[in-house]
Amino acid sequence: MSVPTQRKLLAKPSRTADKVFFAVAKAAGYSSFVIIGLILFFLSIRAWPAFEKQGFLEFAFGTGWDNTTNPPILHIGPMLWGSLLIAAIGVAIAVPMAISIAYFIEFLAPTPIAKAATVIVDLLAAIPSVVIGLWGLGVFSPVGAHWAQMLSETFAPILPFLANDTGTFLRSPFIASIVVAVMIVPLISSITREIFSQVDKEIIKGALALGGSRESVLRQVILPTSAGGILGGVLLALGRAMGETVAIFFVLNLVFDEYNWFNLLEPQGGAIASLILARFGEATPDEVEALLAAGVVLFLITLVINAIASYIVQKAQPWRRD
Repeated sequence: MSVPTQRKLLAKPSRTADKVFFAVAKAAGYSSFVIIGLILFFLSIRAWPAFEKQGFLEFAFGTGWDNTTNPPILHIGPMLWGSLLIAAIGVAIAVPMAISIAYFIEFLAPTPIAKAATVIVDLLAAIPSVVIGLWGLGVFSPVGAHWAQMLSETFAPILPFLANDTGTFLRSPFIASIVVAVMIVPLISSITREIFSQVDKEIIKGALALGGSRESVLRQVILPTSAGGILGGVLLALGRAMGETVAIFFVLNLVFDEYNWFNLLEPQGGAIASLILARFGEATPDEVEALLAAGVVLFLITLVINAIASYIVQKAQPWRRD
């Protein structure tokens, strides 16, 4: 038995108001491609001298940032790795929290509490990053340093990446990752809640009627059904974490000369966006070119992550492709 070919709706607007609305919507949609292209073009033109002087691979993966040498050494390797490390740890912390919040709102909480929790989560997503950064600097950093010290004293003998020989636990990738996690939990939670709301409730009721527990239904029915959408939300949050600037700048000690591969509790790390914020105000002309080149690298990585996220979300929701 052959499957009928899916047909597209080819009806076009006939009234003047519909035609105007259609044209405006179409122009707005295409303008996003133009804006992204112009941003990338502008950054690439301004950054090209830095790529020529430093070499693309040496610029992206080399170490050191010194504008007093001749020629200046302007490499972003530790910053690039730090951005990936902090974003990955932040996502790893945020995902279980976000899924738990979404499950509570969608399946457990009474309707009034679910509505209130939804509003609160959405409001948390709207808090400016500078406010989160000030909270991280003034409130959370001492608490996080205490947690880091306990982790180091307890687990460092068996987990080397928790060792700390410097004696200070402030301004580490560990603290920066938790601050980033606080910022992206509402984003992942909101997307996960929407995905959970589309799961067929009859399937869940059937699984419970067959003797499944809440935990087993979540693990074997809900999560497999909505995995693609959740993963898309996670990748979107990863893109935001990669580009976070001010909050990380407040709570992380930027070190340009060496990679901090996995020493999560030591006060050294990197983040490209925070590098741009830290150096742009007093940058020399060569540094401005290098900072714009760093922006190109970050832009491309974020673009790739968001493209992957869009593809996964589309695959998870096939009815939105046409």
